[in-house]
Amino acid sequence: MEVLVYGAGALGSLVGGLLARVHEVTLVGRDPHMRRVRQDGLRIDGEVDARVHPRALTDGTHRSADLAVVTTKAYDTDAAARALATGEYDAVCSLQNGFTEERLVAALDPTVLAGTASYGARFVEPGRVTCTGIGEVVVGALSGGDDPLAERVGNAFDEAGIETIVAADMPRRRYEKLAVNAGINGPSALARLSNGRTLDGPGGEAAREAAREVARVARADGIGLGDDEAVAAVERVAADTAANRSSMCEDVTAGRRTEVDAIYGAATERADRFSVSAPTCRTIASLIRGWEVGAGVRPGADADETRSE
Repeated sequence: MEVLVYGAGALGSLVGGLLARVHEVTLVGRDPHMRRVRQDGLRIDGEVDARVHPRALTDGTHRSADLAVVTTKAYDTDAAARALATGEYDAVCSLQNGFTEERLVAALDPTVLAGTASYGARFVEPGRVTCTGIGEVVVGALSGGDDPLAERVGNAFDEAGIETIVAADMPRRRYEKLAVNAGINGPSALARLSNGRTLDGPGGEAAREAAREVARVARADGIGLGDDEAVAAVERVAADTAANRSSMCEDVTAGRRTEVDAIYGAATERADRFSVSAPTCRTIASLIRGWEVGAGVRPGADADETRSE
């Protein structure tokens, strides 16, 4: 299968690199990472060891492939969609955080599949990523049910040795993933702790309550996700990735913009839509957004004015 991975950072490079073991893969990312991949190939170490030589580009416009996998930060979804709209693809699959698929659907003609990925990935240096944990990729129809394209994509991932599930219940799985992200990302970023220590410490109370709030939003949206199921999912992921730090924790530590809007914005916007109370998610969101303003990384914020107060 011909696969284009748009957004070849840590996760995109890992997934694309694993696919490149048996498929024709093009990575679209930024220099100097893409330059090093072109020169020396992509090295994957950690839980998986491989060296592959995918095509590596910095311009994702006017390309074509059987499948485009979107792994950008959620706030870059619209830019990814604009680039992909200039190309030709049979299917597009998002492995991003948050509910980004609807934005891809609005901008693109190909079928958009929903997906999740629980592989741990860390960018080490240009040309090298580390797999910090073996997880799974789940793919399926955005609205649920069986889908021949999802089966084809799932088979391609499976052929590359990626643990893959083709699921008919993606609406529920999307909310479960949102509950996990809401439970782990914000609390771990605010506490500057690994996933395991976040859930085991005082921050675990906020983490579990954020997950329960997402579950209540899901049920109001007609999706059967129980409070205990959402909390169990958070606890399971935290245990499986206990030594890892969440992407939001990594972003805050590095002084980068976070995906607060994609994760907590998705939860609170839907809470408003369905008249569901979500005070924990709102509090976490306001604190992370406040940090972004103070760090000068939130679009539209006047960092100089904030710092002078």
